[in-house]
Amino acid sequence: MKSIRTIRAIRRETVAARSSGHPVVLVPTMGNLHAGHLSLVRRARKLAGARGTVVVSLFVNKTQFGPGEDFANYPRTLKRDTTLCREAGANILFTPSDAAMHPEPHSTFVVESRLAKRMEGASRPTHFRGVTTVVAKLFNLVQPNAAVFGAKDWQQTAVVRQMTTDLNFPVRIVVAPTVRERDGLALSSRNAYLSPAEREQATVLYDVIRAARLAVKDAATPLPTGTLRRKLSRLVAKQRLAKLDYIEFFDPKTLEPAKRVERGTHMALAVFLGETRLIDNGRL
Repeated sequence: MKSIRTIRAIRRETVAARSSGHPVVLVPTMGNLHAGHLSLVRRARKLAGARGTVVVSLFVNKTQFGPGEDFANYPRTLKRDTTLCREAGANILFTPSDAAMHPEPHSTFVVESRLAKRMEGASRPTHFRGVTTVVAKLFNLVQPNAAVFGAKDWQQTAVVRQMTTDLNFPVRIVVAPTVRERDGLALSSRNAYLSPAEREQATVLYDVIRAARLAVKDAATPLPTGTLRRKLSRLVAKQRLAKLDYIEFFDPKTLEPAKRVERGTHMALAVFLGETRLIDNGRL
């Protein structure tokens, strides 16, 4: 596996990879890798085939963090991440500097203005602007045939897919399943912030999804959105250390809000455990 830091070098390596005629598959990450990230790398390896190229980018993108968020404290574990990427089958690890990705003065952003407004966009107004900008930059630099993202960030996958379509990037967006702990908690780099007590109560996110699935399964007719949201909110409120940010129900493809909830509706939620904000989602 090659480790690359500069814009010139990643362009050179990926041009050579594409000229071979075999697929180039990108896995964008911010590092501090866990089993969920590694499942994306392994999926990319299958997509690329034995002779293709898997590029993992590792870049803590400051433009997707808002004021008061955890950019400064976000774990940087490059040595460990390098070993994990090599073992998972990556061919190139791209670790650009902030100066390389956002040379000053930097004043250009890519904005998806429809899907990015609700849920995460409402709670973190500048988040998706940072995501779409850095992903567009990576698509420009690597020019992959496909890119792999995780289903845990469902809204992000929809926003990136829309951007890819709107800007005519010839990139296939592949969404891999969420990887969970045995008790249902979705893997996240931010889980490491949780105290033992917060970690114990963090399972409430998946408990809410399971409760919603059971309610939909048992209902003879579609459920009013407000009624189900209030019921699920009470589950979160029972956890002393948990504070609900949002619960939303929507169409899984368009993200259009659902007026009634039935099988096939998608849901997403965000919950604070102490100072740590976690998200999850699932099909009902």
